Amino acid sequence: MSTEPAPYAAPDSIAAADPESALKYAIQHIRGDRVEIIEGVITPVSPTWDHEHAAALVREQLEPVLRELGCFAGSGSLDLPGSSNWYVPDLAVVPRSLAKSAGSLVPSQTLLIVEVTSDSNADTDRIVKRRRYGEYGAPLYLLVDRQERACSLFSQPGELGFTRVDGPHAFGTPLRLPKPFDVELDTKDFG
Repeated sequence: MSTEPAPYAAPDSIAAADPESALKYAIQHIRGDRVEIIEGVITPVSPTWDHEHAAALVREQLEPVLRELGCFAGSGSLDLPGSSNWYVPDLAVVPRSLAKSAGSLVPSQTLLIVEVTSDSNADTDRIVKRRRYGEYGAPLYLLVDRQERACSLFSQPGELGFTRVDGPHAFGTPLRLPKPFDVELDTKDFG
């Protein structure tokens, strides 16, 4: 009789077939903290109040059109299958039918993704997420760059990211979101 404990074997229901799945499964089960995976690095999501304020201003301006479109704006998780990325955007607009999903969505299922930069993540939002959201088919990506005090709207996603940019526009300059939104955002209080 051996005194050595038996090796732990994960139940079949959570056994991952590959490292990407295992990592994404693990971060979904971290209690109390919101985290994302950016190019394979687990990163805590801890926005400040001024950061949240900018995202809330976008949401408030979109609310009337969201009802008409049958959409919901929130900050649920977005999976980027086939990569070591799992994002929690500051705001994503999705159809209400998809918002009822218990799992994550993919960028192509959104109508708009909004990221608000912080000192700690500005380059990630400007470069990495912009490229990845475009590669994964997000139709629109709004970057609220608080360090540069400007907004940019990226559209026309493709294999190498977005192929069209409208901006940067200094805070205070109205920014029109195209159809299906067809709304002009007031950006003066974003910074």
